[in-house]
Amino acid sequence: MVKESSYTAKLPGPDGLYAYTAEEDAIWGELYRRQLKLLANMACHEYLDGVKTLGLRPDKVPQLLDVNRRLNETTGFGVEGVPALIPPSRFYELLSQGKFPLATFLRRREHIDYIEEPDLFHEVFGHCPLLTNQSYANFVRHFGETAARLGKGYSWHLFRIFWFTVEFGLINTPEGRRCFGAGIVSSPSEARAAMEGNACEFRPFDLLSVLRTPYRIDIVQPIYYVIDSFADLEAIVAQDIEGLILKAKSLGDFPPAFEAKAS
Repeated sequence: MVKESSYTAKLPGPDGLYAYTAEEDAIWGELYRRQLKLLANMACHEYLDGVKTLGLRPDKVPQLLDVNRRLNETTGFGVEGVPALIPPSRFYELLSQGKFPLATFLRRREHIDYIEEPDLFHEVFGHCPLLTNQSYANFVRHFGETAARLGKGYSWHLFRIFWFTVEFGLINTPEGRRCFGAGIVSSPSEARAAMEGNACEFRPFDLLSVLRTPYRIDIVQPIYYVIDSFADLEAIVAQDIEGLILKAKSLGDFPPAFEAKAS
């Protein structure tokens, strides 16, 4: 069952454009300036280059049509506006078609520092810049194809791959460890935690280990997996993911590195 959202998706006008208010423009601008300043020495250059390629700027909330056009021009990927939360099957289907689902609402000011459900800032500022990188875009599409093919019984473990790469991935670079996951680059607290590394663990990316690692969505992550290149991501989806998930299930999960969420 899909959790009900506290936000309402915006709908486009006849011209395909979304009407954002002056307050929403201001919130976008505040988030954009704050994060881009923070990420200057934290994010990998592929991500920062992608922000420029997409033409993101602080004065206006970006339009889905513009993001879609620029992604199509660079890697052939695209985006599609969706309600705030969609079923996993629809999510995977869109990825397999080379379309990243975008929530079209922007967080309210009372949620400016943290919002549990993905909003447009998380989607566009967090996810879309790296979709200008061909290896990364190929990985996301092939991940969607694999997830759509394997179906519901594999969904929980499949999303662990997504979580520790697309959402909370780190990469080794000549300048040191840098972040690229959308959950890191769109969150000040997560970016500082991931890059300062005072209370978390960094592990080399190993697919079987990732498939056995539980996580919580509502805390700063205690564990990050680190890749060496974006070509590594394409190699991940070339593995026997079905067989490795079955092996992970038989071995069982690693002990959680966090306390259980209070009910």
